[in-house]
Amino acid sequence: MPHVSVDVDGVRYEDEVEARLLLTHYLRDRLGKVGTPIGCDTSNCGACTVLMDGLSVKSCSVLAVQADGHEITTVEGLGDGQDLHPMQRAFHEEHALQCGYCTPGMIMAALDLLRDNADPSDEEIRAGLEGNLCRCTGYQNIVRAVRRAADGMRQAERPEEARS
Repeated sequence: MPHVSVDVDGVRYEDEVEARLLLTHYLRDRLGKVGTPIGCDTSNCGACTVLMDGLSVKSCSVLAVQADGHEITTVEGLGDGQDLHPMQRAFHEEHALQCGYCTPGMIMAALDLLRDNADPSDEEIRAGLEGNLCRCTGYQNIVRAVRRAADGMRQAERPEEARS
């Protein structure tokens, strides 16, 4: 069996894995990262989206062996245990979830979007989240949450401007 060495949420894991094991199953079943849901197993819904080296990937379409040598961030790795990440907080404050199943993937995809575009328009947010499906919310609150998080994250990067 292939050997993998992968950093997940800041912790290095060394494991032997089956060559066909999907990253989503590795995260959930081997590492206990159950915040990454299994949605469709076909990469259509985006619920299993995680960050690999800062870029969003659907973990049901990545083999665990492909993550070897990479840094994976799950929704569980965002907060510090006491405080929510600004994106998580914005989703809560804007009521951008109902059943919550798509939420981890939406949050991770939104973070990838903001990495490239710190001040996206509503249209850019919608385009950036394309491929992540929600059956409950109608997306408007999700767009508001991403905009709110973007505003907060920009202000956190420039605290001196926020005070003036």
